[in-house]
Amino acid sequence: MTALLTSAPPAELAELQRLIDTTPAPLEARVLCEVRVRDRVFPVHALTLGNPSPEAPAVGFFGGVHGLERIGAEVVIAYLRSLVSRLSWDASLHQQLEHVRLVFMPLVNPGGLWLGTRANPRGVDLMRNAPIDAVESVPFMVGGQRLSAGLPWYRGASGAPMESESAALCALVEQELLGRPLSIAIDCHSGFGVDDRLWFPYAHTRAPIPHLAEMHALSQIFANSHAHHRYVFEPQSLQYLTHGDLWDYLYRRALDTPASTFLPLTLEMGSWLWVKKNPRQIFTRYGIFNPLIAHRQQRVMRRHHALLDFFVRAAIGHARWLPRGPAREQHRADAMARWYAKVPA
Repeated sequence: MTALLTSAPPAELAELQRLIDTTPAPLEARVLCEVRVRDRVFPVHALTLGNPSPEAPAVGFFGGVHGLERIGAEVVIAYLRSLVSRLSWDASLHQQLEHVRLVFMPLVNPGGLWLGTRANPRGVDLMRNAPIDAVESVPFMVGGQRLSAGLPWYRGASGAPMESESAALCALVEQELLGRPLSIAIDCHSGFGVDDRLWFPYAHTRAPIPHLAEMHALSQIFANSHAHHRYVFEPQSLQYLTHGDLWDYLYRRALDTPASTFLPLTLEMGSWLWVKKNPRQIFTRYGIFNPLIAHRQQRVMRRHHALLDFFVRAAIGHARWLPRGPAREQHRADAMARWYAKVPA
């Protein structure tokens, strides 16, 4: 473990700080909390662009929840870097920003990134840390455990407050995303299979979400406008269930405002494909979860840039595709046939 540590902050955090220091308004930045790791203190940043009106739709971009999955933070930072570089010349971007709020939390777990761990410095898996329990059986350990912080997928002690990083993410989402006519969150991860998957809630139950029709409609406009994409769009429950999922927790909070629609998604980049192409990666801690060869990393950045940009356009144009009336019923029926036909009753 100590071999992974350096005196310098993580490169991703340094890059993020450079963007903050060199980009003038309209980019706004604030520190949500600070994380202490031994004798170091790392900030957890949030950055915003665009229309702050609660009547405007919003898109949130999140990365680095798991410290080992550097590529998630790098994808979000690369997209943010592209946007801020266009601020000086791209009139169409400024027109877009009049109609949408963009929220970035690129590095949720800087302490885990510095330590080279999935969990935060206190040993807690932030994606198992929300106060929500699965109502059906979960896989042993992977679904979240309270046995020990020394074991993976630790949820934290029963009844304890959420970790500062998890609480900061939830507070940002509640402040910036929830309550709007439409908001979308995309949380970038890696490490599941060879396919790039877009997971949506629920993770704590196999029951479909109330906004299943809207999620299906979103998947359809993406498929129709990106005919050759390779993403697998599905509820997480088709793969496995977990305790403590942050997005399940926030989605259920969003249901308290029936007039708004909140659609959270998790991008699970298929890291096994990188290992398949370069088997030596399996012998390194980071190689299991990240592309280690430069041209493959650049390819990942290019591919997912188009996906993140799609969500911005979808949010701006939500009035044209969110289903209503009979169309909504048809989308729900199609979604049930597509994703839940084989789910046990």
